[in-house]
Amino acid sequence: MPNLERNKKSVMAFYDLAFNQARPNEAMKLHSGAEYIQHNPGVEDGKAGFIAYFEEMGRRYPDKRVHFKRVLAEGNYVVLHCLQEWPGEQDWVGIDIFRLDEAGKIVEHWDVLQTAPETSANPNGMF
Repeated sequence: MPNLERNKKSVMAFYDLAFNQARPNEAMKLHSGAEYIQHNPGVEDGKAGFIAYFEEMGRRYPDKRVHFKRVLAEGNYVVLHCLQEWPGEQDWVGIDIFRLDEAGKIVEHWDVLQTAPETSANPNGMF
């Protein structure tokens, strides 16, 4: 049976290290499994693609931040519902889905992103 709390902590630590602390190489070394399958079409597949993308984003946006609003886990999957702040650019709302192996290491990633709207047809907000 998967360890849901361990998996949630691992994914949040991974994403915090790569995104907020701009240390994607270390994030991969500590939290990824034997493979890393990437489904975001803007990021190359594999560990090297992830590292290259977040190293570049760290150079271009050193003050970027991701804020975890919800963290859900089921089986070997963890879902993050996040606010991404990109200084000088528009903020983004994202759903990141991670698949982990039996040891709790991240092996696959999907995401769905949209720009944070300035107005809304309802009073409920994005989170």
